[in-house]
Amino acid sequence: MKKYIIYIILLVVGMFFLGWIFGDLTSKELTHKHSKETVAKQLWTCAMHPQIMQSEPGNCPICGMDLTPVDRNTQGLLTNQFKLTENAMALANIETTLVTNNTAEVSEINLSGKININADKTAIQPAHFNGRIEELYITSLGEKVTKGQKIAMVYSPELVAAQQELITAYSLKETQPELYKAVHTKFKNLKIHGTELDEVLKTGKVKTNFTIYSHVSGVVSEIAVSSGAHIMDGMPIFKVANLTTVWANFDVYENQISTFKKGQKIKITSTTYPNREFAGIVDFIDPILNSQTRTVSLRVVLSNKRETFKPGMFVEGTLKIHQTKQAQEINIPASAVLWTGKRSIIYKKMDKNEPLFEMKEVVLGNKMGAFYQILKGVSVGDEIVTNGTFTVDAAAQLQGKKSMMNPKEKTKNTDIYNSKRIEVSLEFKHQLNTIYKDYLTIKNALVKDDPKTVLKTSKILLENLSKINTELLTNNETQKQWNFIKKEIEITLDLILKSKEINKQRNYFKQLSKAFINAVEKFGVQEKVYKQYCPMSNSNKGAFWLSNNKEVLNPYFGKKMLTCGEVKQIIE
Repeated sequence: MKKYIIYIILLVVGMFFLGWIFGDLTSKELTHKHSKETVAKQLWTCAMHPQIMQSEPGNCPICGMDLTPVDRNTQGLLTNQFKLTENAMALANIETTLVTNNTAEVSEINLSGKININADKTAIQPAHFNGRIEELYITSLGEKVTKGQKIAMVYSPELVAAQQELITAYSLKETQPELYKAVHTKFKNLKIHGTELDEVLKTGKVKTNFTIYSHVSGVVSEIAVSSGAHIMDGMPIFKVANLTTVWANFDVYENQISTFKKGQKIKITSTTYPNREFAGIVDFIDPILNSQTRTVSLRVVLSNKRETFKPGMFVEGTLKIHQTKQAQEINIPASAVLWTGKRSIIYKKMDKNEPLFEMKEVVLGNKMGAFYQILKGVSVGDEIVTNGTFTVDAAAQLQGKKSMMNPKEKTKNTDIYNSKRIEVSLEFKHQLNTIYKDYLTIKNALVKDDPKTVLKTSKILLENLSKINTELLTNNETQKQWNFIKKEIEITLDLILKSKEINKQRNYFKQLSKAFINAVEKFGVQEKVYKQYCPMSNSNKGAFWLSNNKEVLNPYFGKKMLTCGEVKQIIE
């Protein structure tokens, strides 16, 4: 009996021991299997190329950097949200600010404007009899004309009969003085000069050619005829403007109208005279709103006796405003706003503890100093990016999220980017294409490490830029956008021309490329353009450039890293 009990105990202990062994092996196998599944699900990416996703560690196929594990916390984000690493935040010097309703004590508002001829000080030189212009002495716009100056020689057979009448009346002057006086007055009303009449009376011979003399003074602003043209009584020959005073016209947006009143003092500045300020008074506010631009015109009359201001010159106006705390709106730093010409955006931090961002469209009010008034899109308590906004936008583009240049997230099969164009004439596109070719020559010179060609072509580009006819842009808002781009190109070219070192030229080329990208996307250049990107340039912050070829040839590194980069967009 005792033997059986001992056998039973040994059997139970043995079964327990075997169960423990097999159970441990099974547990290890399951753990190992789960670990393999975990590794299989782990993705690896490049810090500089977030679009690269691989299922195992290795090197980035674009730049060769070591791939890093994808942060598990990025899973489950909303469609247009994206994360940046703490390292990327630090490298790009990205800063955020909490929005309050007292972000800034603002007391000034800035306006963009243009110098125009004072329409109240213009005059027209008309013809006073019918004829044909044999020779026109006034042929250039901007030419100065003084009263009594010869302006044209006119053939007029119509005046032959009138001269015969004058000669007859002159012979009867002693007996019929009233008749002579009436006929002579007729010629005075035709503005026929006295010396020419004296010659007719002295010789008794009629003339077919008469000289027209100006009875106005000023600068020629418009010429209505040319040599060989037929003129009629009352028909304008040219128009002159008195430039001793000029108008500075500013566009005021619909939501700003209530801020302005006639008689307000305004400070005028211009990039032409960077160290000077000019005082003016608001003289007129147009009562009719432009339905296309949603603006009204605000006018300031400026003294111009020294011809400081030239019609067509761009100026800025600054007005002081008085705002009570109760009336203050939400104001955010201008550095937080990216503006495309059609919409304004900011980047909002979506999590207090994580670098998680999302693009938000905003409606801007007045610009007051270094701040924008926000009418819609931002609330008190929001945390927004105020430094490094463009870098954040570039990260959104790389990750295929909504951004300034991509209103909608990219689809997997789309590699062509069609920007919403501003309609302009083919002639303007042709002129823009000319300077785009100069830009490509500079780009190719940087690829070849050739700083001399960069300098030479920069001078040519600057000259061709000055030849672009802004008057081809009939829309005032379109002119403002082009002139902003043009000024940015001029400033950058000036910096390049002062730099003989190729590294400095490459640094300024980054800014030149931004301006050209803006121009090409807005207006087009009648050909396919490749927008390319190098993540290693600009101190690893990345930079774009344009090319007419799909092949990547890097202007920021040249021979050192000739093929580093990729095509980001195709602009057509």
